[in-house]
Amino acid sequence: MATKTELVVAGTRLMVSNLDKVMYPKTGFTKGNVIDYYVRVADVLLPHLKNRPITLKRYPDGVAGFFFYEKQCPPHRPKWVKTATVPRGKREGEIHYCVMNDLPALVWAANLADLELHTFLHKAPAIGRPTAIAFDLDPGPPADIVLCCQVGLWVKAVFDRLGLKSFAKTSGSKGLQIYVPLNTPVTYDRTKAFAHTLAQALERQFPDVVVSKMLKSLRTGKVLVDWSQNDDHKTTVNVYSLRAKDQPTVSTPVTWEEVEAAWKKQKADLLVFESEDVVKRIAKHGDLFAPVLQLKQKLPPIGELA
Repeated sequence: MATKTELVVAGTRLMVSNLDKVMYPKTGFTKGNVIDYYVRVADVLLPHLKNRPITLKRYPDGVAGFFFYEKQCPPHRPKWVKTATVPRGKREGEIHYCVMNDLPALVWAANLADLELHTFLHKAPAIGRPTAIAFDLDPGPPADIVLCCQVGLWVKAVFDRLGLKSFAKTSGSKGLQIYVPLNTPVTYDRTKAFAHTLAQALERQFPDVVVSKMLKSLRTGKVLVDWSQNDDHKTTVNVYSLRAKDQPTVSTPVTWEEVEAAWKKQKADLLVFESEDVVKRIAKHGDLFAPVLQLKQKLPPIGELA
């Protein structure tokens, strides 16, 4: 039988259940710990969630159990959980995605065992306008995040040459992600074509390391520069989100100096951060990913990649 507890979160009363339930069996990290983590990082996390439709990724029995994605915001949601209406594209109808615009909504989602937060690159209602261009660097074994660091530095060098600032975060799993903030009018057609062209250019320049095609058979020992994330139907794990791994690791913003250090020292563990590590990093550095929300940059023509 569920053990229920009433919380008052930012002035809103809500019921949570089974706070002692272990979500991460290898560490004993409970649902209560999950909620506590999201409360502690809310000041830096919520701005990155604001007005972004979110797909819930729920693990009702913890990371060792089954999970499911939930696009349609549950009908049993409280009235104060906002939604964003998005057409289904080629199919009829629409999807009402949850939007985590405040702390009560975030705690409500965490109570549903939504361990991971997967958001779009756009905000509602401007669902056709990405606010950034993103690259997911995915290593094929035996490669790991260390090789992703090398590729990430190459990606950074391209944008440095173009006069654009880029920012890195760990995926919280095995890879590295690069975001280039735009926050200016642009379409997914443009960002996706630009990202694809850049990935192909890196593959031509570094064929022993980089692959731009999605086939897993091509990735062994290489890094996929996944450009396909730049699509209005795709979500990416949000910065500061927990990941459903053995440990409660987090998608964590990192400095380029940290990326370079991990590459030079060949140490993957320099870029592995668990929940408590991230809380300490925020206290020390603030939100290293804040410029991704604020910095206005214009995507140059694809021809400038030549």
